[in-house]
Amino acid sequence: MAERGKQTVRDLRRGSRSTLLQRLYFEGPLSRQELGQISGLSAGSVSNVVGELLADGLVEECGSVESDGGRPRILLQVPPGRAHLVGVDVGETQVRVALFDLGLTELAASDHPLSDCGHDFDHVVELILTGLAEVLRTTGTDPATVLGVGVGVPGIVEQGEPGTDGQGIVVHSQTVDWDAVPLGRMLRAGTDLPLYVDNGAKTLGQAEMWFGAGRGARHAVVALFGSGVGACVIAEGARFRGATSSAGEWGHTKVHVGGRLCRCGSRGCLEAYVGAEALVERWGRAPEGSSEKAGLAALLAAAEAGEEDAVALLAEAAEYFGAAIADLINLFNPERIVIGGWAGLMLGPRLLPAIRDAATAYALRFPRAQTSIDLGLLGPDAVTVGAATLPLWHFLQSGGELPARMAAAAAAG
Repeated sequence: MAERGKQTVRDLRRGSRSTLLQRLYFEGPLSRQELGQISGLSAGSVSNVVGELLADGLVEECGSVESDGGRPRILLQVPPGRAHLVGVDVGETQVRVALFDLGLTELAASDHPLSDCGHDFDHVVELILTGLAEVLRTTGTDPATVLGVGVGVPGIVEQGEPGTDGQGIVVHSQTVDWDAVPLGRMLRAGTDLPLYVDNGAKTLGQAEMWFGAGRGARHAVVALFGSGVGACVIAEGARFRGATSSAGEWGHTKVHVGGRLCRCGSRGCLEAYVGAEALVERWGRAPEGSSEKAGLAALLAAAEAGEEDAVALLAEAAEYFGAAIADLINLFNPERIVIGGWAGLMLGPRLLPAIRDAATAYALRFPRAQTSIDLGLLGPDAVTVGAATLPLWHFLQSGGELPARMAAAAAAG
């Protein structure tokens, strides 16, 4: 048995595979020489590990570039068609399931509005499994090629004990009345694909940090502005989770003691003033029977037309939002704050200048001067993309570890 804290040869090999696989995924195509320069691994180690990855089909040659006086250098990349990923967004009004290739190109999506059952967890699980079956069927995708299913949910996620195959995942969400819902066990009853579950704001944050407006930052906050409000805090390039994974419940910080009633049951939460549901409710003039998105679009149109009540409401929301961002700046000293979510992207073009001004007014001058505040780049479905990064991250971090049945299929084929 290896000593506690001492790496085995297998650990070192897995770490080297992970290092090169991540470099190729995020920075490729690259040559073996370039991999050696940026990874710090010796030429021999790079050659051996690349040979393994090529043999496993996790890396492919994709052309060559001229070298200085020598033979052309062969370029390597992670083949996007090697495997598939599924991302699920359990949103406020619908469940969205999307199938991606390994390069995170969306191949198919299935949107299922929540019925009168709302977020009844049996209903949500049924929609997830229905959507999963639909995207696999419509694309003709063999489930054996799927690395896993990532699910973004509202609320706090307990991951359970390692090695339980996702069955120990439990979700707590006061806003949708989920109290210790055993989501992992419920999903496992309907699929044997690997399961990964996390808070929706955190999946959005990971997507924007990898592929969007947060790319390149080591310290950032990605804010989700939808029906509710959440945030993903990035410290030293990693998501900050806190003691029980509840870090980032920014929407339930208090902006008005004894203020408006929030969906969580408390009063004065940020979400009760700037969440889309709260804004539409406070305006009170949305067309009867309209969806939340349609109501918010109507509010924005009224403000654009100069209607005083709509203009005043959005101006107040921008000040609350900016003041809350100032708190993030003072607390976490980020390089960058990214505003995403469907409502954030809908209202951002109008509100962003006022949000920046309010953040400047309420934050300490020195850290505010070091912080940029911008809109996300991945669109309103970024939570779905972020959810798909959950199995992708496991794949990269493990050095290309494949699910058992996928490995068996590869060996047989």
